[in-house]
Amino acid sequence: MSLTDKAIERIRELIRTGALPPGSKLPPEADLAAQLGLSRNLAREAVKALAVARVLEVRRGDGTYVTSLQPSLLLGGLGGAVELLQGDSAALQDLMEVRRLLEPVATALAATRISDAQLAEVKRHLDAMREARDDVEQLNTHDAAFHRAVISATGNESLLTLLEGISGRTLRARIWRGLVDDRAAGRTLAEHEAIFHALTARDAALSQAAALLHVSNTEQWLREHLGSGATLPG
Repeated sequence: MSLTDKAIERIRELIRTGALPPGSKLPPEADLAAQLGLSRNLAREAVKALAVARVLEVRRGDGTYVTSLQPSLLLGGLGGAVELLQGDSAALQDLMEVRRLLEPVATALAATRISDAQLAEVKRHLDAMREARDDVEQLNTHDAAFHRAVISATGNESLLTLLEGISGRTLRARIWRGLVDDRAAGRTLAEHEAIFHALTARDAALSQAAALLHVSNTEQWLREHLGSGATLPG
């Protein structure tokens, strides 16, 4: 472990133990360095690293603060990291596999928790998908919103943030699918309607099966096309 890593770990320990709770202001750099038993340079580098990780927030002219430490904030960087995998077909297939493992189970959980208002929101996105079936980009935008509304109904912010991060990358794959496969819109709508009807029935097993079929179909299509040597557009 480098000295910078040690400094990062010591600040994290202060946060974990409650010595620096969410929203609290860090001591001035010199005082923080003395408290950590490290040089000011190391303390500064540790603060920079934790700011990038969204654990700390540097406010110009005001000081450095511990963030809210909410899952949506700390895990939000996943989407940015995933987007760096531009053009990496192997990574895209891995992400689709992760989505297949997580999203059906999350959809089943949503079926047990979804409210009437949340169900109405899911239906609004489904209706918008029907209207946009001839516009690939709009269709996929509403597709992503449909899934976000479903996962939001779980009430699990960490799960929502993780799946949002993955979907940011796979959205381009769904658009690509629509561009090269003119039957995709019809299949996509039918699969989403099946998910919606299962959610309406509050049937967890049926919701999980419908979501698994939907994600698996997309994954299978993607593997077949990438296996043929096709690449994602830039």
